[in-house]
Amino acid sequence: MKDMKLKPAKGPVHGELDIPGDKSVSHRGVILGSLAEGTTKVTNFLTGEDCMRTVNAFKLMGVEIKENGTELTITSKGYKHFNEPVEPIYFGNSGTTARLMLGVLAGLPLFTMAYGDASLTRRPMDRVIKPLSEMGASITGRKNNTYLPLSVSGGSLKGINYTLPVKSAQVKSAILLAGILAEGETEVIEPTPTRNHSENMLEAFGANISRHNTKITVSKSSLKATDVFVPGDISSAAFFMVAAAIKPGSSLTLKNVGLNQTRTGIIDVLIEMGASVTISNQATISGELIGDITVKYGELKGATINGDIVPRLIDELPVIALLATQAEGETVISDAGELRLKETDRIEAVVDGLTRLGANVEATEDGMIIKGKSLLHGGQVKSYYDHRIAMMHAIASLVSDEEIIIDDVSSVAISYPDFFKDLAHIISE
Repeated sequence: MKDMKLKPAKGPVHGELDIPGDKSVSHRGVILGSLAEGTTKVTNFLTGEDCMRTVNAFKLMGVEIKENGTELTITSKGYKHFNEPVEPIYFGNSGTTARLMLGVLAGLPLFTMAYGDASLTRRPMDRVIKPLSEMGASITGRKNNTYLPLSVSGGSLKGINYTLPVKSAQVKSAILLAGILAEGETEVIEPTPTRNHSENMLEAFGANISRHNTKITVSKSSLKATDVFVPGDISSAAFFMVAAAIKPGSSLTLKNVGLNQTRTGIIDVLIEMGASVTISNQATISGELIGDITVKYGELKGATINGDIVPRLIDELPVIALLATQAEGETVISDAGELRLKETDRIEAVVDGLTRLGANVEATEDGMIIKGKSLLHGGQVKSYYDHRIAMMHAIASLVSDEEIIIDDVSSVAISYPDFFKDLAHIISE
């Protein structure tokens, strides 16, 4: 896609938006609906490119998946009846598809091959392959079984006891998915809680799973189909939450957003930094808390973001860095080295982009130091083919004093195909 030019917003942002379905929950709905026996309906499914990679992976194994807008109907005889794919599975840019599917493929008595795009091929898979290999999986690939492409000779797994060395819900989920296909018990211990969508959904599908403090235990399970409602993605909502927080006079309501406590760090940070945030119409659907989030502009101040809150907002840190440029004082983000292993090195990408726009941002080994308040002056920036970087720059255009030109915004389709349409909807004329 050609570059996109975005002019500064003349007035505040306002109105209501329906946020597209949560990417993490959408992936897991497809995975467990395919592994289960029966018919599963997934509503408010995110039709972005990443989630469709997961859909196509299971279609290659013979699962019947019908798409009707944002509703999926998955009809499966269960994982014991999967077909061996006759062609390699393409994961595209989706790290979630890659890591969670490796957990599934490791436990199936099939031979499969998988590959990704240029970006995904540079992202490490050994953090998943190591525990899966301990369970008995046979996975081979580039650079001593660390990077895609990979081949998997699955089946005959045994349960393990594994303490997560990294704060990663993807690693945890891969092990749990392998655990429901393995003999014996699998125990995963996570010293710092990460998003728990997999545990919630495994329970809903009837898996043998228990949780006690930091330990999650699963054993071999026959899953039964159940319907899944996907809440609005708080990681997508975060861009518009920040938009309202940094544009004077703004008030914006985001409807039916997921409020899972492992994902709401962005709300805590907004409140701490001085934005007005209220939540209404809360309900629990398919084991996930949802509600409407209203954000209003406030006089912002800097904050320190580190420790246990980081896994609760890791995907939101790029737009939080933008938020910090509009706050008085210094904001320090640390314990976020995981950002360097995303679609791009998000620390360097954020620092590069915001610095080009006139902000005072310094990279550290595991985070950033942002000194505000900065007047953003517009200019040309790079998306690094990363959806969250592209959307962060788009929100920056609301408070810049000149036009911002983003080199390529095609990556936005990964998680939020209608992002620019929604952005135009809330901008004052």
